[in-house]
Amino acid sequence: MASSKQASFNYGGQAVIEGVMMRGSQAVAVAVRAPDGRIIVHSEPLNATLYRGPIARLPFLRGLLVLWDALGLGLRGLLFSADVALEEEEVSFSGPVAWGTVILSLALGIGLFFLLPAALVGLVDRWIASPLLSNLLEGLVRLFLLVGYIAAVGFLPDIRRVFAYHGAEHKTINAYEAGAPITVESVRRFSVAHPRCGTAFLLTVVVLSILLFSLLGRPPLLLRLLSRILLIPVLAGLAYEFIRFSGRHQDRPWMRAVIAPNLALQRLTTREPDDSMLEVAITAFETMMAHEEAAQPGGLSPADLALR
Repeated sequence: MASSKQASFNYGGQAVIEGVMMRGSQAVAVAVRAPDGRIIVHSEPLNATLYRGPIARLPFLRGLLVLWDALGLGLRGLLFSADVALEEEEVSFSGPVAWGTVILSLALGIGLFFLLPAALVGLVDRWIASPLLSNLLEGLVRLFLLVGYIAAVGFLPDIRRVFAYHGAEHKTINAYEAGAPITVESVRRFSVAHPRCGTAFLLTVVVLSILLFSLLGRPPLLLRLLSRILLIPVLAGLAYEFIRFSGRHQDRPWMRAVIAPNLALQRLTTREPDDSMLEVAITAFETMMAHEEAAQPGGLSPADLALR
């Protein structure tokens, strides 16, 4: 059973190229396996106002800002891991390339998973019996695209390794939250699934989009597309709060039933890691924890901000 400290704050992270990023309330740490076998580590403090200030207590708004920051951290972590993999002499963890990549990724994601389903259904909307069926069909197309995309990229060898590091990240967090020793032998026995995973967040967004968009009826195609873009922040805020809530109540039977589809989808985005991958994830976690333990008392107050 997790200790009170473990239960009061949800640590999270992300898989990167040949590595893992771990995030707490005070700092973020990235550990990457270099081509020569060494583990290269980078850490930096988090934005104190965002993660530990008054904004951390504002529902919905905190989710949007933390998710945006997490997106930036994740992309910079990926760039860092790419630099290590390419054996760059000067490893860079920030810069305009990082934010350019964030913007491009957001644009592609919005186009593929929000505008394309709305456009496809809008083309045949005149033959659909009711607005509810129209929005349900759009949601099903969105879900098909999401699952299909994840399943397709999972066949790529490099992505399979990233998914294995994703599993290593989950195992490490699960071990910590269970109060188990953070060693390769101990962490190995834990599950690769975790209810606060970013995969769960994406599926929650899709489900909530069906409910929210159904309230809008059946607007003309251009308005339909515009509404999908404008309501993305609302969906993100709602999904974040749900994931946060489900993380606090994951031990209850009714919540386990609710989040079962989220855990099932993670079978596509995680793989069983080998011991060398677990070692990298543990290194990232221990580096992050060293910053947490060195921080001033009270630094762990904004619970549940580390969305995985």
